[in-house]
Amino acid sequence: MGKLISIPFAAVLRWLYAITGSYGIAIILFSLVVKLVLLPFQMKSKRSMVRMGRLSGRQAELQKQYAKNQQKYQEELQKLYAEEGINPMGGCLWSLLPLFILVPLYSVIRQPITYFMGLSDQACNALREAAAALGYAPEQLKNGAYGAYEQIYLSDFISQHWSDTNWRGIEGVGDKLIEMRYNFLGVDLSVQPTTAFSNFKPEWALIGLILIPVLAAGLQYFQTIIINKSNGQSQEQQASMKMMNLMFPLMSLWFCFIMPAALGVYWIANSVFAMIQEPLMGKFYTNKLNAEEDERAAKREAERKLRMEEAKKRAAEQREQDAKKPKKQPPKSGEKKPSTTEAGRVGERPYARGRSYRADRYDDKE
Repeated sequence: MGKLISIPFAAVLRWLYAITGSYGIAIILFSLVVKLVLLPFQMKSKRSMVRMGRLSGRQAELQKQYAKNQQKYQEELQKLYAEEGINPMGGCLWSLLPLFILVPLYSVIRQPITYFMGLSDQACNALREAAAALGYAPEQLKNGAYGAYEQIYLSDFISQHWSDTNWRGIEGVGDKLIEMRYNFLGVDLSVQPTTAFSNFKPEWALIGLILIPVLAAGLQYFQTIIINKSNGQSQEQQASMKMMNLMFPLMSLWFCFIMPAALGVYWIANSVFAMIQEPLMGKFYTNKLNAEEDERAAKREAERKLRMEEAKKRAAEQREQDAKKPKKQPPKSGEKKPSTTEAGRVGERPYARGRSYRADRYDDKE
């Protein structure tokens, strides 16, 4: 499965290298291509994150209200997400996609002969034998297997001795073999930055090698801050994610030191593109959500006015109907009903007896 994923990555990177002739520029453009491919997914993630950021105020109110009842707080928070149609994990999952790109890209960088050039294991062994005749002697692991970055060393050796033998004439090689030029801005991208400390000299080749992971970590940190601000998160939320904001830069610092510098260049380019992309998408979705909320508010106001007009119309119709009804005639003077104030009085209670009370109702009639 890993090989199937790495093959298209290698094809894109090889195409970009053929166009530019620079391994470093090809990796930077590859990072841009990945950004464009993942843009629809990242837009979906950004929309979700911005909507969650806009709920930070209501979430803080719920947190204060149910500070002593975390279970109730979680229930009300989930209810709030459901009302707003937000999946709290949706934004996080899509935002982690660029990290999964590193795995197949690492394989392509680590094994350029197998993936970048698409040569078989037999052809790779034949290249090793031809290189050994010219003095190539890679260090081997204790179990006899070649090291993790041996193909990088072999491809670099072949490039340095490109004119010393007919490499493409070797059986199974042909035109697939590419002369790799790992040098980019005076830095060898095939080397691990950790090796710069063993024989450090105040030379740009070594200083630049060390700067790559430092830049990757620094840009990752600023990228995280920019993303949080563009998501509309409050200062309290940003403070709560302080540990997370430090974890990713430290992780990138470690990985870019122990892996080939080419991966660090990809990491730097990815962070730079993200620092440009995230504020633009944040502003776009903030304006869009504001417009949607204004539209909903205008719709609610229109519905309220419509209900008021309908109520006024019904009241007017009721008044017209009441005006058409015949008015009640006042009782004739000779038929004036006795007041219950005195007829129904019992002591100080004027209405103790009913309206139809008659003192002689049950008297014997002869």
